Amino acid sequence: VCGTTMTPLSFKADPAYALAFAELLGKLVQMLDTPPGKPVKLCIAGGAALHIYTGARYTRDVDAKLFARAMLDAAKLNVTYRDRDEHVRVLYYDTQYNDTFALMHQNAYADAVPVSVQGVDASRLTVTLLAPVDLAVSKVSRFSAQDREDIQTLAREGLVTAKAFE
Repeated sequence: VCGTTMTPLSFKADPAYALAFAELLGKLVQMLDTPPGKPVKLCIAGGAALHIYTGARYTRDVDAKLFARAMLDAAKLNVTYRDRDEHVRVLYYDTQYNDTFALMHQNAYADAVPVSVQGVDASRLTVTLLAPVDLAVSKVSRFSAQDREDIQTLAREGLVTAKAFE
């Protein structure tokens, strides 16, 4: 999977979630004030990456490593949408996310999977997802019941093998 560019969130994400995610990242790009041709890298982790890969469980926050210093207005980085079951949901960019507390492979960001997000100018923001095995490994630090279920979901979907996880 690594190294391939996926077309607009062509994974298993709820289409309404994918649109909300794209809208949220569009708001982020506006705050970055980066000129075209000098893109900032963003790597999606946590439940957002899990949902995009598998369509499993919704998450309210987008945990992501932004490879730039930026003043982000958290109050403006949220989107309301209706999921596939017509439930009203809020999706927000977690400005407090910190990857230093997670177990991360040293090459996790280099191995991240590039994605194309509809409406997001890739010349200003390149978006990647932690590779499935790195996403699973990142869940080990907290290892809550939800984290264990996320790892099992990635395995059930055939995205992570026991050998790779080990």
